[in-house]
Amino acid sequence: MKLQHRSQWLAVALIFLSATALASPGDKQPKKTPPPPKKYIDKSNMDASVKPGDNFYSYANGTWVKNNPVPGSKTRWGSFDELREESSKRLQVLLEDAAKNTGRDRKTQIIGDLYASGMDSAAIEAKGYQPIKPTLDRLSGLKSNTEVLHEITNLRINGMGAPLFGVNVGPDRKNVLVYIPSTGQGGTTLPDRDYYLRNDPRSTKIRDAYKAYLVKMFSLVGEDATTAAASGASVFKIEKILAQAQLSRVEMRDPNVTYHKFAVKDLGATTPHINWAMVLDESKIKGADSMLVGNPSFIKTADSLLANAPLADLKSYLRWNVIKTAAPFLSNAFVQADFEFTSVQTGQKEQTPRWQRMSSLIDRTLGDLVGQIYVEKYFKAEAKVYMVNLVNNLQGTFADRIKRLDWMSAETKAKALEKLNAIAKKIAYPDKWKTYDGIVITRGDFFADLHSCSNWAYNYNVSKMGKPVDRTEMGMTPPTINASYNPSANDITFPAGILQFPFFDFGADDAVNYGGIAAVIGHEMTHGFDDQGRQFDAVGNLKDWWTKADADKFKSKADEVVAQYNALTVLDTVHVNGRLTLGENLADLGGLNMAYEAFTKTKQFKEGKKIDGFTPQQRFFLSWAQVWRSNILPESAAQLILTDPHSPGQHRANAPITNIDAWYAAFDVKPGDKMYKAPENRTHIW
Repeated sequence: MKLQHRSQWLAVALIFLSATALASPGDKQPKKTPPPPKKYIDKSNMDASVKPGDNFYSYANGTWVKNNPVPGSKTRWGSFDELREESSKRLQVLLEDAAKNTGRDRKTQIIGDLYASGMDSAAIEAKGYQPIKPTLDRLSGLKSNTEVLHEITNLRINGMGAPLFGVNVGPDRKNVLVYIPSTGQGGTTLPDRDYYLRNDPRSTKIRDAYKAYLVKMFSLVGEDATTAAASGASVFKIEKILAQAQLSRVEMRDPNVTYHKFAVKDLGATTPHINWAMVLDESKIKGADSMLVGNPSFIKTADSLLANAPLADLKSYLRWNVIKTAAPFLSNAFVQADFEFTSVQTGQKEQTPRWQRMSSLIDRTLGDLVGQIYVEKYFKAEAKVYMVNLVNNLQGTFADRIKRLDWMSAETKAKALEKLNAIAKKIAYPDKWKTYDGIVITRGDFFADLHSCSNWAYNYNVSKMGKPVDRTEMGMTPPTINASYNPSANDITFPAGILQFPFFDFGADDAVNYGGIAAVIGHEMTHGFDDQGRQFDAVGNLKDWWTKADADKFKSKADEVVAQYNALTVLDTVHVNGRLTLGENLADLGGLNMAYEAFTKTKQFKEGKKIDGFTPQQRFFLSWAQVWRSNILPESAAQLILTDPHSPGQHRANAPITNIDAWYAAFDVKPGDKMYKAPENRTHIW
């Protein structure tokens, strides 16, 4: 595609040169029409019939929302999704080129051959479920519950699922310079424990669809109708028991609730049927004398299942974990059944195109290889310089705001400033690329290729044990359209993918960039001081650095935010969970305040000139609102209320600004307007 475009451009250039050479001095040459200037705040996307103070999101985005329904292959469509679509198309170009030129270098060979394998649907179809049949047969032959424990570890290290419980190596949250193994709750398939426990119509519908999906998938691997029904019932019975033992998502927001450190020998005393020394050894985790346990009660439940569940049920459960893990990568019957069940949960109408699924898969599995090529082709180095300067600017602004806080003592302020100044910045791409040594990709053997990638990823994780903690790793790949804060490392990450409009553009005025990417920067910084992040110190250790009085004041202010969002609705009667979304809501409020104050220091703000009829202040808030424009299918909206710690886009646009005095002044919002909050009711934290 790239070569074709280039050849067309050369042809046009030659035609133009020929015409110029033959023309006489008196001939008039046609004038080129310059492209229209980019509209960073496009009035055609707005709905001027809505008062800004009644529904700012609709005022800023109403026409765009009406004109941009969710595409059939998506569950939602908005600014983030447009960028993700563009990013995936860029990856497609890179991967198709790599597939044609695998002899260029090692990284091109690996990603090109994996992409070609994934796109070879005929070869995948011919194999049916044969890639997992030997594993399924082995599991069917297990003779005792004791053998089940060995198989749980075996499946995990070979990327064939994570039944019952997970095991991972990462920094100790209370001693982040040391790696430690940890185990947490898991073992279920539905996206939240409540789907197993609630009896509302939506939960019941999804649960019924899941039971039918289980039977369908067991049938696809050769079980007759009676056996498949029994296998499905066994799986659901075990998963419901596990769901009942799981902590809720709100409970898991407290990092102290999920931190329990055990000596390996002592942990076994609480789970007599799980030999943790054996589990760690078989998991290739060497030299560990202690473990972190996220939910001790859950592990006890898993232990009880290993001891008491019928062997036939456990075998079906293990087989299910293999089937569901492999299903998206097997023949079309599995892929289609998997999608049909997904569509019940999300409302998605059409399967995501294969090329897009494969580009996303390769980005997830070989992100540093494809990321290098992505950055070389699509990322401007000057954008990284701009971001570094902007992050430093926001960091200074945040420091000024902390110093001015009227609710925090000098003692806690000093600790807060220490933490703020220690935040590490990871921008665009990593300083050191992973090389994926040991991965073997053979074109035409897709499942074996994925198996090699899974093995590498697992071995890479467990090999960290006993080594110094690598605090330079990025948790996101360069093409990712997102940003993050990691409390255990006290760092912020901004991949190259997000450094695009509507978040950032070199041609945009400061109001647009500050309402976009600067607010995102402030958002991620504020995560270090939200209800979770504030419990970690400057190094990243889970350690209380607050005076009790200051902590109580923070909690009181945070409760105001919880109440504000609890009052917001989705799908008419479903409410936002203000406690689950608290961290993100605090980060939106803090980030927007921080970005606006930084914006007031710019030349554009000080000059106050209008652009397209909008003041700098208005453009700042309009930029913020357009970042969150989106449409979402009702099924997906309902699912995200249960599972997503982020509030819906409309509320992310509207709710924070009602606490910011400058927004009221910018749009002359007054009592009587639907979004108006009296000054004494506006929440000010960071």
